[in-house]
Amino acid sequence: MSTVAERVGVDPERLWAGGVATALVALVIGSLVLPETVYDGFIWHYFWGPVQADANSAVCAIRPGSTVEYLYSSQACASAAEPVAYPGYTLVSEVGYMVTLLVALTGVVFLLRRLDLGTDREFFYALLPFVFFGGALRVVEDANDAVPAADALITYPLNTLFISPIIYFTVFVMTLVAVVATVWASRSGLVERYDRLLFGVGSVVLVVTLGYLFSLFLTGAEGVEFYPQVLGTVLVGATITAGATWWLIERFAPAVNEGTGRIGFVILWGHAIDGVANVIGLDWMTALGAGPNLVPKHPVNQFVVDVTGSLLPASVLAVTGDTWPFLLVKLVAATFVLWVFEDEIFEESPRYTMLLLVAVLAVGLGPGTRDMLRATFGV
Repeated sequence: MSTVAERVGVDPERLWAGGVATALVALVIGSLVLPETVYDGFIWHYFWGPVQADANSAVCAIRPGSTVEYLYSSQACASAAEPVAYPGYTLVSEVGYMVTLLVALTGVVFLLRRLDLGTDREFFYALLPFVFFGGALRVVEDANDAVPAADALITYPLNTLFISPIIYFTVFVMTLVAVVATVWASRSGLVERYDRLLFGVGSVVLVVTLGYLFSLFLTGAEGVEFYPQVLGTVLVGATITAGATWWLIERFAPAVNEGTGRIGFVILWGHAIDGVANVIGLDWMTALGAGPNLVPKHPVNQFVVDVTGSLLPASVLAVTGDTWPFLLVKLVAATFVLWVFEDEIFEESPRYTMLLLVAVLAVGLGPGTRDMLRATFGV
């Protein structure tokens, strides 16, 4: 079957660039012609407003006229006139970011094609530290919110670069620079293999980020604690649940993982980290002696908590908590993704397939690392 680009006789890269440019122009013109509808009611309300509210540690942000005000009371937010933006995600923003991710991945495929890169599985493993780094970097901003302003490393507006979803672009740019630099070093004869150097660069920035977080605890920064029992519980719990899921797949449905191979276990483990971190953070922090339980940050998490709370009696919830179904959802969804990635997909579109696998890992392990470290450091 011919592609759209082939049917219209346009180079795919130019078609992609034209589509992105058209969308951006439409948003800019719409914001100028219909600012209250396009910018205030859509772009600001669902995308930029939540980032501003989060960056200023506000309960919500409002946009009366062309100014932005921050409110620090739930009651004031509830009575404020729309548009009102709350920190975190909405279903509209999550769909928007999903579309943006797919478009961005297509652009990266074109770049990797020009670099003649990204068809081998080593590329996936080389990017693994950067996924951890993204989650850890997000906790840096969480920690800056927790400590007094004098101890904060970054403040508004610079901290917007480290808040979801802007942080995804920040980490993407840093990773892209690292990829290009390590490939150049390899092809210049400075190193033998780019993937090992890339893994090393990612490991260094991850260690530096974790070192900063730990230094806040060592120096007694107000609002930062260290609960190793949380870190250990999440890592052990995720490894056990991912291992059990992997065993069940290999034992009863080995065809599910024929395409992804060992990458499949990494993806299962990454999503298990997300699931277990949510279960521990939302339900069992107090039981572990690690401070108060956290609150859901994503609509999906909140939906699972609400549904579980409405279906199970209070006596059962007191024993099991109301977040454990989220772990099951994550494992089932990850297993389904592994089943989709058959051998033929790798053969037909190896670069796009590898990037999709990295993205699938990132949407699990990235938030999971953030939730795990946020609970570990009590921020």
